[in-house]
Amino acid sequence: MDQKNMNTQQVVLITGASSGIGKEAARLLAGKGYKVYGAARNVEKMEELIPLGITVLPLDVTNQSSIENCVDRILTTEGRIDILVNNAGYGTFGPVEAVPLEEGRRQFEVNLFGMAALIQKILPVMRKQKSGRIINVSSMAAYFSEPNGGWYHATKAAVERYSDALRMEVKRFNIQVVLIQPGMINTEWQVIAGQYLLKYAANTVYEPSARHQAEMFEMGYKRASKPVVVANAIVRASTSRRPCLRYKIGGMAKPILLLRKLMPDRWFDAITAYVMNGKN
Repeated sequence: MDQKNMNTQQVVLITGASSGIGKEAARLLAGKGYKVYGAARNVEKMEELIPLGITVLPLDVTNQSSIENCVDRILTTEGRIDILVNNAGYGTFGPVEAVPLEEGRRQFEVNLFGMAALIQKILPVMRKQKSGRIINVSSMAAYFSEPNGGWYHATKAAVERYSDALRMEVKRFNIQVVLIQPGMINTEWQVIAGQYLLKYAANTVYEPSARHQAEMFEMGYKRASKPVVVANAIVRASTSRRPCLRYKIGGMAKPILLLRKLMPDRWFDAITAYVMNGKN
């Protein structure tokens, strides 16, 4: 899928392009000559992308009409979509006992079902083209859990298994599916996750350990990788003729996943709980 060898300009749709990883990926791909559409709920936050030749569109991945309007507008203008980058997502943190089920469902709606709805809308287009690439932003969190992160980790594990099945289903149509697995990245994610954590743990027996964990988030993400590190992996996944199936990238992703693979569950649980809960 090397753009230099294509007769038509490659068209890319990136969700969650209003900040962080999505915004950086949009900049980089536009700089390489791709026709980039950046989509997010907050269009105002994407205005700085417009002078770079990026078209910004409103998109709420939990709303089917919004998905239809976004994709149809691109198809009306371009007639094709070559690369879909599913980057939209957020982290709900809080004790499993305390997080309302409706919030857990919303976490799945945004991180999994919204992505799936967008893929279902775009797959027929890619099959007709007889080519396409779907890049799903997962997380190293798909392979382990931490206290108060049950819902978020569950969604990322689901994204991985969903993507694996999708990859096998669509390979025969010349459609490739790639997973990006960021580690610790300095974005708005940790701020939002920390806010949810403190909100749902407030006035419960979990509050002291949750406060410690929120402090650990803040300390850890100050040393985290910048979003452009992950954006560069998205560019590699977009431009390589034979991309990797998974890109482990960013702060602590490779060492943590290696430890998870080699260490017995009880040991990993004990270390993770100690780090995140402290003495609480």
